[in-house]
Amino acid sequence: MFYHVKELQFDARVTKPDPAFATLLLEQFGGANGELAAALRYFGQAFAARHPYPDKYDMLMDIATEEFSHLEIVGATIQMLLQGINGELKKAADESEIMGLHNGKSAREDYIHQAYVAPQILTSTGGGPAYTNSQGVPWSAAYINGDCNGDLTVDLRSDIAAESRAKITYEYLLQFTDDPEVKRTLNFLMTREVAHYQMFEAALNTITPNFPPGVKQADPRYSNLYFNMSSGADMPGPWNQGQSSQLGEEWQYVNDPVQYVLDTNGLRNIEPNGTGRTVQETRDLDLQLGQERSAEVNSAVPIGEACWSQSSMDKF
Repeated sequence: MFYHVKELQFDARVTKPDPAFATLLLEQFGGANGELAAALRYFGQAFAARHPYPDKYDMLMDIATEEFSHLEIVGATIQMLLQGINGELKKAADESEIMGLHNGKSAREDYIHQAYVAPQILTSTGGGPAYTNSQGVPWSAAYINGDCNGDLTVDLRSDIAAESRAKITYEYLLQFTDDPEVKRTLNFLMTREVAHYQMFEAALNTITPNFPPGVKQADPRYSNLYFNMSSGADMPGPWNQGQSSQLGEEWQYVNDPVQYVLDTNGLRNIEPNGTGRTVQETRDLDLQLGQERSAEVNSAVPIGEACWSQSSMDKF
């Protein structure tokens, strides 16, 4: 159940119309990294977490609902940046210039040029925000379908990345407006991405084990191989020398991948090296962890009659 409060979460304001920046801001209304995508991403992920992880379900629903609030803030800001367009477009009989520009055809064409990146603002929406990105491409569920995997350790990592992308988008947008009020709004929205990043990271850390994502373990024969796949000077770093960050295995640097593949019959004839894990141990852990996760979910959601709302459970 959703309840709409007719006040914005953040008191968004603008000092003057700016159709060009309104077009850019559409990226956070109907773009791939925008607020609509975030809200629906977390809303969809929450369902699978409802019973096995009720605390994460609560968090995801809270953040999803806040993202809808942010969508409202972005939409309101776009509308204010386009103020005057809707009313002027209604004067069809007078063929009036947009925003009261009464200096003739050249002024009207200049105004249209400013907003031309997203012409649907003028031709389809009558001066309101559209569910498109800044190039006029309609919002698509394809933006988020790959982020709802049904495994919370995978979903939360997607969420951390999504918040990072949204944060940097706001950071870029801040460079394209001189309006101090719009800057305050964008700064708030950008900061909330940082807050959500930390929430998702904290939630992920409460699920143990959470690496590798999912249930099946990484094969120790291949989990610490680094292939030198380019010519020129080698570039050493913690990604190809020392211990790996999560499994604590010693990186095995393969300087000549072609010869290595030939010598090992296409990587089939190799044994784990630089790791204490064995193939059999990972197979046993696959089985053990799979049974544990299955029991965890099934015990929370018994097969048979079901009721979603806790308030009506006793009446079912």
